[in-house]
Amino acid sequence: MKDGHTLLEEAEIIDTINRLFIGTDDRNWTQVKQCFSDKVLFDMTSMAGGEPSSLTPQQIADSWEKGLQKLKAVHHQAGNYRVTVRDQDADAFCYATATHYLPNPTKKNVRTFVGSYEFHLVGTQTGWKIDRFKFNLKYPDGNLDLESSAEGKPPSWAKEESEPQQTAKPAQT
Repeated sequence: MKDGHTLLEEAEIIDTINRLFIGTDDRNWTQVKQCFSDKVLFDMTSMAGGEPSSLTPQQIADSWEKGLQKLKAVHHQAGNYRVTVRDQDADAFCYATATHYLPNPTKKNVRTFVGSYEFHLVGTQTGWKIDRFKFNLKYPDGNLDLESSAEGKPPSWAKEESEPQQTAKPAQT
């Protein structure tokens, strides 16, 4: 059975993660940056490919601000937290969805990402800070071309035809 101190630490860790998600939804970039340590091993490769990279809280916030700026609303919902606390560090896991909303002419106004997050946090004088962040995409759903739809552009999956299609002529008998 967990003692009261461990339960309190777990609650504070979950609060740090929730503040990160709520700060992102509110576009409160100061709050977002306060959830991270000075350097973060940042891994979104399940969505974007590439390699994990070491980023500052400012770099993360700037990237998210730019990437989310066109959206009318963003909503994260997280749960099923699993937290392991050690002396001055911890690992945390949760399931989460991120919903993006942008009204557009197609009426397909929503894009959702479903997956899980893995965090490593360190205890500091000012509370728990995330120093490793990994998103594991399970699946996307909805309008994956949300911003393009709002701009009236064709979806990214639409194949542009370089030549007009030839129609077959009926055989002459």
